[in-house]
Amino acid sequence: MCTSAAAAEEAGGGFLDSVANVNNAVNGVVWGVPALILLAFVGVLMTVLTKVFQVSHFGHWMKKTIGAVFHDKHVTSHTKDKSISQFQSLCTALAATVGTGNIVGVSGAILMGGPGAVFWMWVMAFLGMMTNYSENVLGIFYRRKNSKGEWSGGAMYYLRDGLGSKKGCKTLGRILAGLFSFFCLVAAFGIGNMTQVNAISGNMQNVFGIPTWVTGAIVMILVGLVVVGGLKRIASVTEKIVPFMVILYMLGTIAIFFINIGQIGAVFSSIFKGAFGMEAAAGGVVGYGIKLAIEWGMKRGVFSNEAGLGSSVMVHSNSNVKEPVKQGMWGIFEVFADTIVVCTLTAFAVLSSGIIDLNTGVLTDAFSNLTKNDLVATVFNKQFGVIGSGFIAISIALFAFSTVLGWSHYGTKACEYLLGEKNTVPYRVIFVLLVFGGAVMGDNLAWDLADTFNGLMMIPNLIGVIALSGVVAKITKNYVDRHLRGRQIEPMYSAFQDIQEEEEAAPPTDEDD
Repeated sequence: MCTSAAAAEEAGGGFLDSVANVNNAVNGVVWGVPALILLAFVGVLMTVLTKVFQVSHFGHWMKKTIGAVFHDKHVTSHTKDKSISQFQSLCTALAATVGTGNIVGVSGAILMGGPGAVFWMWVMAFLGMMTNYSENVLGIFYRRKNSKGEWSGGAMYYLRDGLGSKKGCKTLGRILAGLFSFFCLVAAFGIGNMTQVNAISGNMQNVFGIPTWVTGAIVMILVGLVVVGGLKRIASVTEKIVPFMVILYMLGTIAIFFINIGQIGAVFSSIFKGAFGMEAAAGGVVGYGIKLAIEWGMKRGVFSNEAGLGSSVMVHSNSNVKEPVKQGMWGIFEVFADTIVVCTLTAFAVLSSGIIDLNTGVLTDAFSNLTKNDLVATVFNKQFGVIGSGFIAISIALFAFSTVLGWSHYGTKACEYLLGEKNTVPYRVIFVLLVFGGAVMGDNLAWDLADTFNGLMMIPNLIGVIALSGVVAKITKNYVDRHLRGRQIEPMYSAFQDIQEEEEAAPPTDEDD
């Protein structure tokens, strides 16, 4: 009997080991160098085709995004139909992207790739701005309304109706759309839910001594109250919590910036030297060569802002905007805010703290046992004492909670595409119940599998963006010609004639200026 039980346990362990080995191999591809090269290629391609839009029209997209929040009611006003405002779409997208990756991800990049990794995060963000822009442009251009009157858009729709409309690509488009939706649905349960809640419960226990099951129960109730109400309620919550959490975290990191402002020269010097391998190799596991700096900087940059994964476009497509380029510009700002601003402030806080040796890029002897999970908390503790640790625990809780809300919508849209609208309610119930499971579960294979499925989303998505890159270029030129050069030409609002006519007949707004 014991022998049989042992054999069964051994067989089970062997199976899990096999799954882990396969997952590691796949993960090495989807988050490895080949995928990073593909991501960089798409970013370069879209930057060139749009004539470096993120730089050449910097003032315009800043004015039409964050600048418009303060004077254009069309950007912030709540809608009476099933769509959400442009500001709400941004906040919901940022809710999903501005998460633990901005804290833990940046720490991991620095620990594994040295200060030089920060430079390559910037490079990936610069290119990712136009990848995210292109996703949003395509999302608006190919979106449709479901039976409830809600917009349904995302990579699955521009793969099916965009790529699928090309000669001989109908089946390919549908297959890739289905794969993207499946990968997204699985990732929503893992990366977008359980891993985030696990980060919350772990921090609450370590800093405040709150049992994980208590945190899990509270978060599950809060998520349930929001998610069951659908996108309108999610957007209503995120437009309040996201600005608060981002500003709160920025105030903390900005305070450290001014406390350590004397280190600004040394910090940026170490970033640029490390980026191009101009420092001596530190040796050991951490390493400090240019390969690690590039690999970890680019990898964590993408993990943080999700440009190229095709995730945030699913909420941007629900915006009340009619100009694809207008929502595309919100995509540029999303990456700018997430990586150029928030991640940079985190990096400076870490590198100016004295915990990292700027000459070698490794942890100093007194802090050699730190991991990516507790590095930023230690930095804040070093500067502000126990208040600093509590501040980071609360920041992670807010970041992770908002990420769960954002990803609940992504999973809903994937479920709607795969299984139909009627099955979105059971999906939401399962999603909410898994929140508690994520809080009480320890590290296991499920985390690694979720990370892999998250990365798998990018492959069909990037194929779609490349295939439809010419469409993005045409829509961009059409917008620039009309709005910036004053040419009287027909706008490009939608790939579908009925929606095109509907948008053309809609009353003009400040957006049309």
